[in-house]
Amino acid sequence: MTQYLISFNDGDMTFPDEDLPDVAKAARAVVQEIKDAGQFVFAGGLGDPGKATVVATNGMVSEGPNPATKDFIGGFTVVDVATRAEALQWAAKIAVACRCAQEIREFLSKPAR
Repeated sequence: MTQYLISFNDGDMTFPDEDLPDVAKAARAVVQEIKDAGQFVFAGGLGDPGKATVVATNGMVSEGPNPATKDFIGGFTVVDVATRAEALQWAAKIAVACRCAQEIREFLSKPAR
């Protein structure tokens, strides 16, 4: 089994505010479907990137997002599936539920000890 990160960029969910309850319900339904399939690892939404804190390699702490970053993750789901095709199928369902495109990335395998 391989874990995949399915994520979307902050600000990509562009729909009228009154649609939020329907979007949230649809997203929860897809997550429940992933759980029922035994392929759910973790999911969450991330707060305002403007409230991020960056810690540099020298330990210096800066309030606010990394200025070189153009896109920020708005939310994500981690699935554990047998094939990339399965991860793509979950991403497609999440895209429909959240009404925005999803990016899929494979987690690197753990190095042998």
